[in-house]
Amino acid sequence: MTEFRIVLATGLDPEEAWRRVTDWPRHAMPLTTVRSDGRTVTARTGTGRYGTGRYGFEDVMDVVRWQPPGPGGPGGCRLVKRGPLITGWAEIDVRPHHGGAVVRWREDLRIAPLPALLDRPTAWCGRLLFRHTLRALLR
Repeated sequence: MTEFRIVLATGLDPEEAWRRVTDWPRHAMPLTTVRSDGRTVTARTGTGRYGTGRYGFEDVMDVVRWQPPGPGGPGGCRLVKRGPLITGWAEIDVRPHHGGAVVRWREDLRIAPLPALLDRPTAWCGRLLFRHTLRALLR
């Protein structure tokens, strides 16, 4: 199983934390660019700066749940990956916490051509990468 979880507390209020972690284009990193039309999020990873080169692949995700946090209440979203190469899902929850917010990111990431033997290393790499991304988004 390739599920991993990340939990980070921030001094940001829940609404601002939500705005930052669901600003999909800000998830871009070297070799990857991210775009969204509101219902679908597409991360393209490939050659060239921010994945814009000729060779690469897309991680296509449908937003199946979208509930921004309200005054004093939690919010959350769920994305379902539907690409031929990458499947699984991701859930992001933002809750009020000690004058700020706590963000919980849970994801099940499967890379089709990799054997089950590599599930644990895939989850470890995913946790490392997404923790770094989440910290940068909440800075």
